[in-house]
Amino acid sequence: MKTFFAFSLYLLSTIPVLAGPPSPDCCTPEYNQTVLTSYRTLMVQSSVYESPPPAGKGIRLGIYQAQADYGPEASAKNMDRLEMVARKAQKHGIQLLAFPELYVPGYTLSPEEAKNTAEFRDGPSITRARKLAKELNMAMLVPYAEKAMVKSEMLYFDSIAVINEKGELVTSYRKTHLYGQQERDNWSFGSKPPPVFKAFGFPVGVLNCYENEFPELSRMLALKGAKLIVGPTAADCYYTLPNGMRSAVPYPDISTMLLPAFAYANNVFFAYANRAGYEKRGGDEWHYRGNSIIIGPHGDVIQAAGHQQDTLLVADCIPEYYGMTHPAPKYNYLKDRRPGMYGPLVAPKAAFMPGGWTYPTFRDGREMGRQ
Repeated sequence: MKTFFAFSLYLLSTIPVLAGPPSPDCCTPEYNQTVLTSYRTLMVQSSVYESPPPAGKGIRLGIYQAQADYGPEASAKNMDRLEMVARKAQKHGIQLLAFPELYVPGYTLSPEEAKNTAEFRDGPSITRARKLAKELNMAMLVPYAEKAMVKSEMLYFDSIAVINEKGELVTSYRKTHLYGQQERDNWSFGSKPPPVFKAFGFPVGVLNCYENEFPELSRMLALKGAKLIVGPTAADCYYTLPNGMRSAVPYPDISTMLLPAFAYANNVFFAYANRAGYEKRGGDEWHYRGNSIIIGPHGDVIQAAGHQQDTLLVADCIPEYYGMTHPAPKYNYLKDRRPGMYGPLVAPKAAFMPGGWTYPTFRDGREMGRQ
């Protein structure tokens, strides 16, 4: 019997451990009311020098992570909170303040709610944000639901209002890479590439949630001169369906998997502005990762928020304090590219799966011909 038992243990020890996705409970488990107050008390985490960077040399960045309001009247409540946070941010000398994806109305919208909460780019929320930015002398990235007339048709976009420190709306960037069916049901595809704009003379690139995960996009922004990339997001750990079942696979924590590598590969600062806590729509519940982070050009973590905590991350992003990522100053990833070899990156068909994959085309905000 002992021999059989020992042999069984030996067989078990020889079975390979199969790799797979982490448990859906990779975030902190659901918290209860006894600690809710501490999570909703704003925490400030700062990594700054004695004074903000001079114009053009860098930027003092603020990333606001929060459990924002959702449901009826959410937009007005979230704009009140935006003003409160912006005034606190001014006391810390913040020059650019960014909020999570669809901060104004909430992320978990039905198609009907998306239409009802969407605003024109000169609507009340963005107009208020612009006035505040001008008053505080602070650039802002304010994600909202945008509606716009495009070729005589009203379309709806998952957008980010890019506002400079003068209160000017530099652009309303419309998300170009939509994630999953829900976003496709709610929003049209943006048609213009991610922007690079100047805040206090410093070049900042902007991405929106899922777009942060595409190396082509961060590389494109770096080639356009961005020294900092900021990506508002609404990345969850899991969501719960009306039947009580959780999503089988959690959303990947790209703040530790991808973004440090993208920062290093492009010699840029990279910041991720996520939500924390929970959001509900009917019987569905989303539990956000709260993995907001500010990363340096060497892939180093400057500041990272706790998973559940309302947090204001503050960091001075000054490229000359880092230098290049490689010891040979004349050579680096951006300079040593060979664009003539990269035709397959933009080819309409790829061979990464049997039978190949033909990419859809896009027209008037719609995806055409997906396989």
